[in-house]
Amino acid sequence: MNELLNKKPRVLVIIPAHNEAESLAAVITDIRSSMECDIVVVNDGSTDRTAEIALNENVELLNLPFNLGIGSTMQTGYQFAFREGYDIAVQTDGDGQHIAGFLPDLLAPIIAGESDFIVGSRYLADTKYSGSRGRRAGTAMFSSVLSLMVRQKLTDATSGFRAADKPLIAQFAGDYPRDYPEVETLLQAHMTGFRIREIPVEMRKRGGGRSSINRFRSVYYVVKVLLSLMVVASRKRTTRPS
Repeated sequence: MNELLNKKPRVLVIIPAHNEAESLAAVITDIRSSMECDIVVVNDGSTDRTAEIALNENVELLNLPFNLGIGSTMQTGYQFAFREGYDIAVQTDGDGQHIAGFLPDLLAPIIAGESDFIVGSRYLADTKYSGSRGRRAGTAMFSSVLSLMVRQKLTDATSGFRAADKPLIAQFAGDYPRDYPEVETLLQAHMTGFRIREIPVEMRKRGGGRSSINRFRSVYYVVKVLLSLMVVASRKRTTRPS
């Protein structure tokens, strides 16, 4: 029986933020105008006013001592969600790319008991999103490889707009990849029996800040992610925790 159908789920939106002062306030406003939820900003060693803005916006703020990267930042958010007993945790970027109006769509399959891990895809439907040719090619390659591994068609394996149910929150709180985790966490979830679903979403261009992946790091990114997928795939598959 799906308990979320009989109660109002406690939802936490996790915003990993490294120098997102330009866009963070607008992101928080967008979330609050779209749904009722709690918000935590995980400040990944920012050197700008990110922490100050989060405090001014009256959201929960977790400060990391220095820049640890997206993996450690998100695991910190999941640990907070697990400790506080949230039913659903949502990841959304602090740069304004993700449109909060799609949050109810991300939550719906979890609340209905139809899936455990929901990913907002830029490519599942015909959207207005137009990333660089290199980024689109990289996402297509990772999505194709991952689709073969999980035996399910996925179109946007690198999307950072996603929602996890309570058991998956517990798993991610204890074990989360460090570098470029978006692709690896999908395989990790599949290997432990969680149900994955993509839903179509629109995304904007960045509202501020700079991407952590540039052309000089892109080769490392590709090699690192592919090796990580092979390591995860070599592990013994386990059952989904209750």
